[in-house]
Amino acid sequence: MKVSKEAKKEQIMKTALELFAKKGFYTTTIADIAREMGMSVGNMYNYFPSKESLAKELLIYTSKKFGEEIRKINEMDITSKEKIKKIVELYFKMAKTEPELVDYFMRVYLSNKEIFNNGCEGMLCVSAFVTEIMIFFEEGVRKKELKNQDFFAAFGLFMGYIGGLAFLNREGILGKDLDEYIEPVSENIYNALKA
Repeated sequence: MKVSKEAKKEQIMKTALELFAKKGFYTTTIADIAREMGMSVGNMYNYFPSKESLAKELLIYTSKKFGEEIRKINEMDITSKEKIKKIVELYFKMAKTEPELVDYFMRVYLSNKEIFNNGCEGMLCVSAFVTEIMIFFEEGVRKKELKNQDFFAAFGLFMGYIGGLAFLNREGILGKDLDEYIEPVSENIYNALKA
């Protein structure tokens, strides 16, 4: 059965995510990814012209994946407090079931911004995710459930908190299962953001 070019591209990205998480971005080569995929290096370049272009595509892919899930939460007819809990649950679930996605964002994107200088400046490559978080905040303010404040202050508080816990979990530092933090973390975020 022949695999479509898009499906193959997605397989390459998933393999690259796993290798970047395991070996690190700089020590993983296109040859490593090709070998893991059972492809020739030359064929890899038919999909991605460089490791940097693969890195950017991965960032866009990760952002879209998170963004699509948060859009589903945004479309629910529930309070901002309930949405916060659902976003925390989603993020922690992804941190447990697809840790390479969270790891990639934390270890590669945030730690190696120089890789993303051409075409991913600012929030450009994570706009799908950031837009949905922005919609969440705007809706909460409109409903008078969340206080009107600087987006990046609110975003940093929310994502820094859950991202930090996901990172500590990945490092094996947390004393409890990540799910046990859903309730207190959601409550703390809500208390910090509520109107």
